[in-house]
Amino acid sequence: MWRDRWLVLAGFGAALACLSCLTPLAVVALGVIGLSAWAGHLDIVVPPILGASVALAIFRYRAACRRAP
Repeated sequence: MWRDRWLVLAGFGAALACLSCLTPLAVVALGVIGLSAWAGHLDIVVPPILGASVALAIFRYRAACRRAP
């Protein structure tokens, strides 16, 4: 069960989306690398990514539990 790569990817995606809820830090980071024009779109992109990552994690966890003896 713990070797399921999709479950690990979903966990990392959810954690990354939760960390990016620190929008001021993300705005500063985007400004430093020259992508500050994208800062206005963070509130549109982050919640769907978080929702999709959590849904994928739940789906893969349930699938892994069904396969386990």
